Amino acid sequence: MPSSQNWEIATLAGGCFWCLETIFASLRGVESVRSGFAGGTLANPSYEQVCTGLTGHAEVVHIVFDPEEISFRNMLEVFFNIHDPTTLNRQGPDVGTQYRSAIFYHSTEQRQIAETVIAELEAKAVFDLPIVTEVVPFTVFYPAEAYHTDYYRLNPNQPYCRAVIGPKVAKFRKRYEDSLKE
Repeated sequence: MPSSQNWEIATLAGGCFWCLETIFASLRGVESVRSGFAGGTLANPSYEQVCTGLTGHAEVVHIVFDPEEISFRNMLEVFFNIHDPTTLNRQGPDVGTQYRSAIFYHSTEQRQIAETVIAELEAKAVFDLPIVTEVVPFTVFYPAEAYHTDYYRLNPNQPYCRAVIGPKVAKFRKRYEDSLKE
C-alpha cells in the first residue's frame, strides 16, 4: 500500500471480482485494486475452494483510494450502480454465496455511510426489490491467485468477459465519464 497518510481502503463484494476490479481501477482517486476473498472461515483459500461456496468467502475487491479525490460515499454510488444489490447470493449468471453483495467496512464511519446510502436508496425506491447487501465488519483479506489480476484487460475475448463484463464496463464508462482516469 502507498505510504501516504491520506489513503483509505474499501472492501466490496458485488459478484465476480473481475468486473469490479476493472471498473474501480478506472476511477480517478483509486490507487490500486486487488481481487481476492473476504468474509469466510477458511484461511488462505484458493479460487477453486471459494467457488465451492463452502468457505463462506465472497469474491471481493480491496481498493486503496484517496478520499480527497473520491469519497467512500461516491465509491458506494458506483458500487450500487454496477451490480444488483437485490439478489441474494447471485449476480446474473453467477450463483452462490461467493457472489453475494457485501460492504466490508473498515471503520465506524464507513459503516454509517454504507447504512445511510442503503437507507436513502430504499427510501427513494431505486430498486424494485429490497436491498440485501450485507454491511459487515472487515476482518481479513486474502488475495486471489495472480492470474486474476487485471483479468478483463488481459482476457477481453474470453467468452465471460465479452458477454458479461464488456457490456457492464461500457455502461459504466458512459455514465461515469467525468470520473475516469485520463
